Amino acid sequence: MAGGAVGGDGGGQKRQRKFSKRKPKKRVSINLDMTPLVDIAFLLLTFFMLTTVFRLPQTLEINLPPKDVDIKVGESNLLTLRVDENMQMYWNVGFEVPQKIKWEEMNKFLKNKKAENPRFNVLIKIDKKAKYHMMIDIIDELRITGLDRYALTPITENGKSYLRRRQKWHKQQH
Repeated sequence: MAGGAVGGDGGGQKRQRKFSKRKPKKRVSINLDMTPLVDIAFLLLTFFMLTTVFRLPQTLEINLPPKDVDIKVGESNLLTLRVDENMQMYWNVGFEVPQKIKWEEMNKFLKNKKAENPRFNVLIKIDKKAKYHMMIDIIDELRITGLDRYALTPITENGKSYLRRRQKWHKQQH
């Protein structure tokens, strides 16, 4: 065997003797009691389950009129709010020319209109590219001010072109 000649005069045996003189260490076993850890885990789980408040989904209830009934609204009782794709808002009563309004003025404006005519029906025309939250914010403002009769409809292409013409005319006047 090649391995026996390399070592020389049995150095491996000396090591064995050297180690054999030592007494083998006794291993101390460690016992970890996992019961308190499990207790703490369940206490934390119970605490978070009992203290967490789950939000119920907020729904918006809209009552739709029957399809077979035509509801006629007088021109003087129709307030139209328009929102274009750039989130700009316009209002008009009946067939008046739409006027621009800022969101910050909306609450005061709606309160004034409600005081002027409590029987207003509000028509919300909103562009399909406008933000959804804008429609929800308008409906919330209508409910806050007590104008609870409203209808939703998208702005048609004719309505968009009308608003563009109105904006150009307004810029020429100023």
